Amino acid sequence: MTTWRVASDLAAIMVPIGVVGAVIAGLCALVAGIAIVRRASGLCGGAVGIWIPAAMLSSVAGFANQWMPLLLSSAALVGMLAIGAVVRGVMNAKGIELPRRKADADAPAEAPTTASAPTTTSVPVLARSNPVRAA
Repeated sequence: MTTWRVASDLAAIMVPIGVVGAVIAGLCALVAGIAIVRRASGLCGGAVGIWIPAAMLSSVAGFANQWMPLLLSSAALVGMLAIGAVVRGVMNAKGIELPRRKADADAPAEAPTTASAPTTTSVPVLARSNPVRAA
């Protein structure tokens, strides 16, 4: 089998795999951009964390000299992170706050803190010599 034939056979498999990786990476980039707007840093980090292997999967198409899936997935992440940051900045500048969830709205505000020492006379559990017999 010639090298050209092997490359052609691999291209038939690698390019669709790369396109699927680029689609997954694009969806993760979209989630990351929305998460920045909503101030959900954990969600943004998770989306970027999933974007990384998806972008690596999109680079598989490079074995068939098709670099467009990798370029699109990279551009999608950069673009969505920039758009999310700009939208968040505009919302901060105008004083716009997103509505809170019902569970957050029903929760009481912060409980008042007191500067006095605890009134119990017992020794804290972790300071005892044997915490198993802490009763």
